[in-house]
Amino acid sequence: MENPTAQKLINKIQLDLFKTGFDAETLIGDLKKLRELALEEQNPVLVKAIRLTYEHIEENNAFLIAIPDDEPLEDSEENESEIVRPEETDIESLEYLISLFSDLKNKNNISDLREYNKAFLAF
Repeated sequence: MENPTAQKLINKIQLDLFKTGFDAETLIGDLKKLRELALEEQNPVLVKAIRLTYEHIEENNAFLIAIPDDEPLEDSEENESEIVRPEETDIESLEYLISLFSDLKNKNNISDLREYNKAFLAF
């Protein structure tokens, strides 16, 4: 995201996760504010990723999506039924997802956001 206010909010979210750990209420509020800022940048992949993230946290009171694999799976139909679901909040994956929001010029980041979006919808 290029908006300086959005960058500050992303840094705040990352710092909060580092200092206090997972706090669903604060995180959801911050993500909703971030989504409003993302709407201005007109990046539908980002806007959807943020919305799906806070909806997932609201529904589960945790972040249960693993980091996407680096290599795409060749036989995706078979592997879709084998979604790995962690038992507790996956802070590392959440931190990685938040970091993707910062640099959308990197094509790999957009690709990973799309993978997260697919994982949220399949959850």
